[in-house]
Amino acid sequence: MAKKYSVGVDLGGTKTLAAVFDGKYKALGTARTATEGHRGAKEGLKRVWATVEDAMKQACVELEEVKAFGIGCPGVVDFEKGILREALNLGWRKVRVGEYLSKRIDRQVCVLNDVDAGTYAEYILGAGRGARSVLGVFPGTGVGGGFVYEGKILRGKAASCMEVGELRMLGSTLEGKMNEPVTLEGLCGRFAVAASCATEAARGNAPSIMENAGTDIHSIKSGTIKKSIDAGERAVLTIMKRSANYLGIGVSSVIELLAPEVVVLGGGLVEKMPEIYLEGVSSAVRRYGSRALVRDVRFAAAEMGDLAVATGAAAYAIDQDV
Repeated sequence: MAKKYSVGVDLGGTKTLAAVFDGKYKALGTARTATEGHRGAKEGLKRVWATVEDAMKQACVELEEVKAFGIGCPGVVDFEKGILREALNLGWRKVRVGEYLSKRIDRQVCVLNDVDAGTYAEYILGAGRGARSVLGVFPGTGVGGGFVYEGKILRGKAASCMEVGELRMLGSTLEGKMNEPVTLEGLCGRFAVAASCATEAARGNAPSIMENAGTDIHSIKSGTIKKSIDAGERAVLTIMKRSANYLGIGVSSVIELLAPEVVVLGGGLVEKMPEIYLEGVSSAVRRYGSRALVRDVRFAAAEMGDLAVATGAAAYAIDQDV
Protein backbone atom coordinates (compact mmCIF):
# COMPACT_ATOMS: atom_id res chain seq x y z
CA MET A 1 0.00 0.00 0.00
CA ALA A 2 1.15 3.55 -0.69
CA LYS A 3 2.19 5.47 2.43
CA LYS A 4 0.23 8.70 2.10
CA TYR A 5 -1.17 9.45 5.57
CA SER A 6 0.21 10.72 8.86
CA VAL A 7 -0.93 10.33 12.45
CA GLY A 8 -0.62 12.93 15.19
CA VAL A 9 -1.40 12.58 18.88
CA ASP A 10 -1.99 15.22 21.53
CA LEU A 11 -1.25 13.64 24.91
CA GLY A 12 -2.80 16.29 27.13
CA GLY A 13 -3.03 16.74 30.87
CA THR A 14 -6.76 15.96 30.80
CA LYS A 15 -7.51 14.51 27.36
CA THR A 16 -5.73 12.48 24.69
CA LEU A 17 -6.60 13.24 21.06
CA ALA A 18 -5.45 11.31 17.99
CA ALA A 19 -5.95 12.34 14.37
CA VAL A 20 -5.23 10.85 10.95
CA PHE A 21 -4.29 13.37 8.25
CA ASP A 22 -4.06 13.38 4.49
CA GLY A 23 -1.25 15.08 2.60
CA LYS A 24 -2.74 18.55 3.14
CA TYR A 25 -3.31 17.98 6.88
CA LYS A 26 -7.03 17.56 6.55
CA ALA A 27 -8.22 15.38 9.43
CA LEU A 28 -9.80 12.22 8.05
CA GLY A 29 -10.52 10.70 11.43
CA THR A 30 -10.20 11.80 15.06
CA ALA A 31 -10.73 10.20 18.44
CA ARG A 32 -10.30 11.36 22.00
CA THR A 33 -10.39 9.97 25.51
CA ALA A 34 -9.65 11.11 29.05
CA THR A 35 -5.91 10.82 29.76
CA GLU A 36 -6.36 9.80 33.41
CA GLY A 37 -2.69 10.32 34.15
CA HIS A 38 -3.23 9.34 37.80
CA ARG A 39 -3.57 5.73 36.65
CA GLY A 40 0.10 5.69 35.67
CA ALA A 41 2.17 5.77 32.49
CA LYS A 42 1.70 2.12 31.56
CA GLU A 43 -2.07 2.42 31.54
CA GLY A 44 -1.82 5.86 29.92
CA LEU A 45 0.15 4.54 26.94
CA LYS A 46 -2.43 1.80 26.43
CA ARG A 47 -5.10 4.49 26.28
CA VAL A 48 -3.02 6.45 23.75
CA TRP A 49 -2.77 3.46 21.45
CA ALA A 50 -6.46 2.63 21.79
CA THR A 51 -7.25 6.23 20.82
CA VAL A 52 -4.98 5.98 17.77
CA GLU A 53 -6.72 2.78 16.69
CA ASP A 54 -10.12 4.46 17.03
CA ALA A 55 -8.98 7.39 14.87
CA MET A 56 -7.60 5.07 12.20
CA LYS A 57 -10.83 3.08 12.10
CA GLN A 58 -12.81 6.28 11.66
CA ALA A 59 -10.47 7.35 8.83
CA CYS A 60 -10.54 3.87 7.22
CA VAL A 61 -6.73 3.90 7.13
CA GLU A 62 -4.44 0.91 7.71
CA LEU A 63 -1.07 1.05 9.47
CA GLU A 64 0.68 0.13 6.20
CA GLU A 65 -0.60 3.40 4.71
CA VAL A 66 0.89 5.62 7.44
CA LYS A 67 4.19 7.27 6.52
CA ALA A 68 4.77 9.36 9.65
CA PHE A 69 3.70 9.35 13.30
CA GLY A 70 4.18 12.12 15.85
CA ILE A 71 3.05 12.72 19.42
CA GLY A 72 3.10 15.87 21.52
CA CYS A 73 3.58 15.32 25.27
CA PRO A 74 3.02 17.72 28.19
CA GLY A 75 6.50 18.02 29.67
CA VAL A 76 10.22 17.82 28.99
CA VAL A 77 10.98 15.44 26.13
CA ASP A 78 14.17 13.78 24.89
CA PHE A 79 13.71 14.10 21.11
CA GLU A 80 16.47 11.68 20.19
CA LYS A 81 15.42 8.80 22.46
CA GLY A 82 11.68 9.45 22.39
CA ILE A 83 11.48 9.67 26.18
CA LEU A 84 9.08 11.82 28.13
CA ARG A 85 11.49 12.85 30.86
CA GLU A 86 9.00 14.50 33.16
CA ALA A 87 5.35 15.47 32.96
CA LEU A 88 4.43 17.10 36.25
CA ASN A 89 0.74 17.46 35.44
CA LEU A 90 0.53 13.72 34.77
CA GLY A 91 2.92 12.59 37.49
CA TRP A 92 4.94 10.65 34.88
CA ARG A 93 8.74 10.41 34.68
CA LYS A 94 11.13 8.69 32.27
CA VAL A 95 8.42 7.21 30.07
CA ARG A 96 9.61 5.56 26.83
CA VAL A 97 6.78 6.86 24.70
CA GLY A 98 8.59 6.46 21.38
CA GLU A 99 9.66 2.89 22.06
CA TYR A 100 6.17 1.82 23.09
CA LEU A 101 4.48 3.28 20.01
CA SER A 102 7.23 2.28 17.56
CA LYS A 103 6.74 -1.39 18.44
CA ARG A 104 3.10 -1.10 17.45
CA ILE A 105 3.54 0.69 14.14
CA ASP A 106 6.93 -0.79 13.16
CA ARG A 107 8.54 2.58 12.46
CA GLN A 108 10.15 5.43 14.36
CA VAL A 109 7.86 7.84 16.18
CA CYS A 110 8.56 11.57 16.54
CA VAL A 111 8.11 12.51 20.22
CA LEU A 112 7.79 16.23 20.91
CA ASN A 113 6.77 18.57 23.68
CA ASP A 114 3.10 19.42 23.15
CA VAL A 115 3.54 23.20 22.86
CA ASP A 116 6.50 22.71 20.52
CA ALA A 117 4.13 20.71 18.32
CA GLY A 118 1.35 23.29 18.60
CA THR A 119 3.74 26.12 17.79
CA TYR A 120 5.03 24.23 14.75
CA ALA A 121 1.47 23.83 13.49
CA GLU A 122 0.92 27.58 13.84
CA TYR A 123 4.26 28.21 12.08
CA ILE A 124 3.44 26.17 8.98
CA LEU A 125 -0.34 26.47 8.74
CA GLY A 126 -1.72 28.97 11.26
CA ALA A 127 -1.17 32.39 12.80
CA GLY A 128 2.61 32.31 12.28
CA ARG A 129 2.50 31.19 8.66
CA GLY A 130 5.21 32.88 6.57
CA ALA A 131 7.20 34.19 9.54
CA ARG A 132 10.88 33.49 10.06
CA SER A 133 10.49 32.81 13.78
CA VAL A 134 7.49 32.13 16.00
CA LEU A 135 7.18 32.05 19.78
CA GLY A 136 4.15 30.08 20.97
CA VAL A 137 2.83 30.56 24.50
CA PHE A 138 -0.09 28.41 25.60
CA PRO A 139 -1.59 29.02 29.06
CA GLY A 140 -3.67 26.01 30.01
CA THR A 141 -3.35 23.52 32.85
CA GLY A 142 0.20 24.83 32.95
CA VAL A 143 1.95 27.45 30.83
CA GLY A 144 3.88 25.97 27.93
CA GLY A 145 6.13 27.56 25.35
CA GLY A 146 7.61 26.66 21.98
CA PHE A 147 9.92 28.40 19.53
CA VAL A 148 10.35 27.67 15.83
CA TYR A 149 13.19 29.28 13.88
CA GLU A 150 13.43 28.77 10.13
CA GLY A 151 11.55 25.48 10.31
CA LYS A 152 13.42 24.06 13.30
CA ILE A 153 12.09 23.68 16.83
CA LEU A 154 14.46 25.22 19.35
CA ARG A 155 15.71 22.55 21.76
CA GLY A 156 18.64 21.47 23.87
CA LYS A 157 21.04 18.62 23.15
CA ALA A 158 18.88 15.98 24.79
CA ALA A 159 15.77 17.77 25.93
CA SER A 160 13.01 20.09 24.81
CA CYS A 161 13.16 23.56 26.29
CA MET A 162 11.05 26.75 26.42
CA GLU A 163 9.48 25.83 29.77
CA VAL A 164 8.28 29.41 30.13
CA GLY A 165 5.89 28.43 32.90
CA GLU A 166 8.92 27.91 35.14
CA LEU A 167 10.15 31.49 34.75
CA ARG A 168 10.46 33.03 38.20
CA MET A 169 8.63 36.25 38.94
CA LEU A 170 8.99 38.75 41.75
CA GLY A 171 6.38 38.22 44.40
CA SER A 172 5.34 35.50 46.80
CA THR A 173 3.14 32.43 46.77
CA LEU A 174 1.62 29.99 49.26
CA GLU A 175 3.05 27.12 47.21
CA GLY A 176 6.65 25.95 47.16
CA LYS A 177 9.32 26.52 49.80
CA MET A 178 9.51 29.43 52.19
CA ASN A 179 10.48 32.65 50.39
CA GLU A 180 10.45 30.88 47.01
CA PRO A 181 9.57 33.29 44.15
CA VAL A 182 6.40 32.45 42.28
CA THR A 183 6.54 30.84 38.84
CA LEU A 184 4.79 32.28 35.80
CA GLU A 185 2.63 29.16 35.79
CA GLY A 186 1.62 29.93 39.36
CA LEU A 187 0.18 33.23 38.12
CA CYS A 188 -1.14 32.26 34.69
CA GLY A 189 -1.97 28.55 34.69
CA ARG A 190 -5.64 27.54 34.79
CA PHE A 191 -5.45 26.06 38.27
CA ALA A 192 -4.03 29.31 39.62
CA VAL A 193 -6.69 31.34 37.84
CA ALA A 194 -9.43 28.95 38.95
CA ALA A 195 -8.28 29.15 42.58
CA SER A 196 -8.56 32.94 42.51
CA CYS A 197 -11.99 32.71 40.87
CA ALA A 198 -13.12 30.21 43.50
CA THR A 199 -12.07 32.67 46.20
CA GLU A 200 -14.13 35.43 44.61
CA ALA A 201 -17.08 33.04 44.25
CA ALA A 202 -16.86 32.22 47.97
CA ARG A 203 -16.82 35.95 48.74
CA GLY A 204 -20.01 36.45 46.74
CA ASN A 205 -18.30 38.38 43.94
CA ALA A 206 -18.79 35.72 41.24
CA PRO A 207 -22.29 34.28 41.60
CA SER A 208 -22.31 32.66 38.15
CA ILE A 209 -19.20 30.66 39.03
CA MET A 210 -20.72 29.61 42.33
CA GLU A 211 -23.87 28.53 40.51
CA ASN A 212 -22.13 26.64 37.69
CA ALA A 213 -19.04 25.22 39.40
CA GLY A 214 -19.01 26.09 43.07
CA THR A 215 -15.53 26.46 44.53
CA ASP A 216 -14.09 23.25 43.02
CA ILE A 217 -11.14 24.44 40.91
CA HIS A 218 -11.37 21.32 38.73
CA SER A 219 -14.87 22.41 37.70
CA ILE A 220 -13.91 26.01 36.94
CA LYS A 221 -13.07 25.66 33.25
CA SER A 222 -12.20 28.34 30.69
CA GLY A 223 -15.83 28.52 29.57
CA THR A 224 -17.01 29.01 33.14
CA ILE A 225 -14.68 31.96 33.55
CA LYS A 226 -15.79 33.47 30.24
CA LYS A 227 -19.47 33.23 31.27
CA SER A 228 -18.63 35.01 34.50
CA ILE A 229 -16.99 37.88 32.65
CA ASP A 230 -19.90 38.08 30.20
CA ALA A 231 -22.22 38.32 33.23
CA GLY A 232 -20.37 41.46 34.32
CA GLU A 233 -18.56 39.97 37.32
CA ARG A 234 -15.75 42.49 37.54
CA ALA A 235 -13.74 40.63 40.16
CA VAL A 236 -13.20 37.80 37.68
CA LEU A 237 -12.38 40.21 34.85
CA THR A 238 -9.74 41.79 37.10
CA ILE A 239 -8.22 38.37 37.79
CA MET A 240 -7.94 37.64 34.07
CA LYS A 241 -6.48 41.05 33.23
CA ARG A 242 -3.93 40.68 36.00
CA SER A 243 -3.00 37.17 34.86
CA ALA A 244 -2.60 38.32 31.22
CA ASN A 245 -0.40 41.17 32.39
CA TYR A 246 1.87 38.78 34.28
CA LEU A 247 2.00 36.53 31.23
CA GLY A 248 3.12 39.53 29.19
CA ILE A 249 5.92 40.26 31.64
CA GLY A 250 7.14 36.70 31.23
CA VAL A 251 6.85 36.87 27.45
CA SER A 252 8.83 40.11 27.38
CA SER A 253 11.78 38.29 28.97
CA VAL A 254 11.69 35.64 26.24
CA ILE A 255 11.52 38.32 23.54
CA GLU A 256 14.66 39.94 24.95
CA LEU A 257 16.50 36.66 24.39
CA LEU A 258 15.06 35.41 21.08
CA ALA A 259 13.43 38.37 19.28
CA PRO A 260 10.60 36.42 17.60
CA GLU A 261 8.81 37.84 14.60
CA VAL A 262 5.43 36.58 15.82
CA VAL A 263 4.10 35.68 19.26
CA VAL A 264 1.20 33.24 19.04
CA LEU A 265 -1.01 32.86 22.10
CA GLY A 266 -3.05 29.68 22.35
CA GLY A 267 -4.68 27.21 24.71
CA GLY A 268 -8.14 26.99 26.20
CA LEU A 269 -8.01 30.22 28.18
CA VAL A 270 -6.88 32.25 25.17
CA GLU A 271 -9.41 30.55 22.90
CA LYS A 272 -12.26 31.70 25.17
CA MET A 273 -10.87 35.19 25.90
CA PRO A 274 -8.53 36.21 23.05
CA GLU A 275 -9.07 39.97 23.41
CA ILE A 276 -8.09 39.96 27.09
CA TYR A 277 -4.91 38.02 26.40
CA LEU A 278 -3.82 39.83 23.25
CA GLU A 279 -4.33 43.23 24.87
CA GLY A 280 -2.83 42.26 28.21
CA VAL A 281 0.24 40.49 26.86
CA SER A 282 1.07 42.99 24.10
CA SER A 283 0.62 45.96 26.46
CA ALA A 284 2.91 44.45 29.09
CA VAL A 285 5.54 43.54 26.51
CA ARG A 286 5.58 47.05 25.09
CA ARG A 287 5.67 48.54 28.58
CA TYR A 288 8.57 46.46 29.88
CA GLY A 289 10.45 45.23 26.81
CA SER A 290 13.29 46.90 24.95
CA ARG A 291 11.78 49.20 22.36
CA ALA A 292 14.18 48.14 19.62
CA LEU A 293 13.18 44.48 20.04
CA VAL A 294 9.46 44.65 20.73
CA ARG A 295 8.29 47.33 18.32
CA ASP A 296 8.07 44.96 15.33
CA VAL A 297 6.71 41.90 17.14
CA ARG A 298 3.28 40.80 15.95
CA PHE A 299 0.87 39.23 18.41
CA ALA A 300 -1.79 36.79 17.26
CA ALA A 301 -4.26 34.30 18.68
CA ALA A 302 -3.69 30.70 17.63
CA GLU A 303 -5.75 29.54 14.66
CA MET A 304 -5.33 25.76 14.68
CA GLY A 305 -7.71 25.03 17.56
CA ASP A 306 -8.07 21.58 19.13
CA LEU A 307 -5.99 19.89 16.43
CA ALA A 308 -2.92 22.13 16.79
CA VAL A 309 -0.73 19.70 18.74
CA ALA A 310 -1.74 16.63 16.73
CA THR A 311 -1.23 18.48 13.43
CA GLY A 312 2.15 19.87 14.46
CA ALA A 313 3.38 16.50 15.70
CA ALA A 314 2.40 14.79 12.44
CA ALA A 315 3.84 17.61 10.31
CA TYR A 316 7.16 17.69 12.17
CA ALA A 317 7.49 13.92 11.82
CA ILE A 318 7.06 14.30 8.06
CA ASP A 319 9.31 17.34 7.68
CA GLN A 320 12.11 15.75 9.72
CA ASP A 321 11.62 12.47 7.83
CA VAL A 322 11.00 10.52 11.03
